[in-house]
Amino acid sequence: MTTAGSATFWDHVAPLLASGAAEHGTIMGGPCLRVHGEFLAMPYHRGPGLVVKLPRERVTAEIAQGRGQSFAPAGRVFREWLHVPEYDPQFWTDLLFEGMVFVSGESK
Repeated sequence: MTTAGSATFWDHVAPLLASGAAEHGTIMGGPCLRVHGEFLAMPYHRGPGLVVKLPRERVTAEIAQGRGQSFAPAGRVFREWLHVPEYDPQFWTDLLFEGMVFVSGESK
């Protein structure tokens, strides 16, 4: 089932998929975006928004600035994952590219 929130996510990441910079994957039983096999991002599973993997310090900073929220499925906080509930095309693009650099560095 595609929700309005996940449709926004997939529309936004379509250029990354089309260019081959990222690929479809799954995580925790749901669809996600991967780079070189590493998790990058997914639509938020409980409503609108982006969940993206970033350095822990960046996640902490965005939460402190009120631009994102912690991601805590089943009550466990994932410290390198940021939930951004509001759609801001430029902010999402910036976070996705930053996340691509981060996860690519982890996979080497």
